[in-house]
Amino acid sequence: MSTPQHVIFGTGATGLALLAALRKRGETARLVNRSGHARVPDEVEVIGGDARDPDFTTAVAKGARVVYQTLNPPYTEWTAQFPALQAGVLAAAEASGARLVSVENVYMYGRPAGRTFTEDRTYDAHTKKGQLRGRMARQLLAVHTAGRVEVAIGRASDYFGPRGGAQSNLGDRVFPAALAGKTATVLGDPDQPHTYTYIPDIGEALAVLGEHPDAPGQVWHVPNDPDTRSTRELVDLVYHDAGQPRTKLRAMPPLMLRALGLFNPAVRELTEMQYLFEEPFIVDSTKIANKLHVHATPIAQALTDTLTTYRG
Repeated sequence: MSTPQHVIFGTGATGLALLAALRKRGETARLVNRSGHARVPDEVEVIGGDARDPDFTTAVAKGARVVYQTLNPPYTEWTAQFPALQAGVLAAAEASGARLVSVENVYMYGRPAGRTFTEDRTYDAHTKKGQLRGRMARQLLAVHTAGRVEVAIGRASDYFGPRGGAQSNLGDRVFPAALAGKTATVLGDPDQPHTYTYIPDIGEALAVLGEHPDAPGQVWHVPNDPDTRSTRELVDLVYHDAGQPRTKLRAMPPLMLRALGLFNPAVRELTEMQYLFEEPFIVDSTKIANKLHVHATPIAQALTDTLTTYRG
């Protein structure tokens, strides 16, 4: 079977949002993950294999026009797995002569320190995950500068939306609780302004980065609603949409998180990321709105749409 022009490595929430954005454009795509299985329409091809293996990635992406890196291993495996996964996808793009579109987060910037994050922010991460992200981003941009692969990078803040699940601060700990009239739980200080990125907007932005002639060689913050609100205000909107008379919300105390981390490695990895919610955390996406004309779904509408998926 000939390779579709789009090959997506990763079938998590971001990869599936990207697939939806491409299909809206009438494009076909091949998905690649570890198992070879994903919840996608029957006509969408899913191939299983180890993305750390450049022979495998090169074979499944042969003939592709755009290769997308949406892989995201568990926090506990970042150091061991992430660089090798990126290297495998990079090898596939280079071998096929494809554009590489990589989705990242904003950990490499470090603490906000009272400033809004823009794409020209220096990398000043104080966490091991942020420092790793910085090294990986520099590698991709260096490969582009060297003329080996055409690279475009899309960066998202903490995401929410369909399939956001337990990994999202506005996910499984919030929407089901709102529908049931129970107490939602969030990480960090819920009264700090915080940018959340809607998952379908990430997919749309990545699709544009794959096709726009001005996208390569740059970092782009994917669209965020410029009306940044606190986590509490967003949870209030969810409870209102759910028809609840009042919001029930608690924040997990940092000491409790550290205590749980003594027994749970995944929770332990969250501890160093608590800085994300300790002060205003605002990610500006004016650049992609002005230059590529990609705009965020209004946050209230995005929350309503997400709640609808949880009802289903």
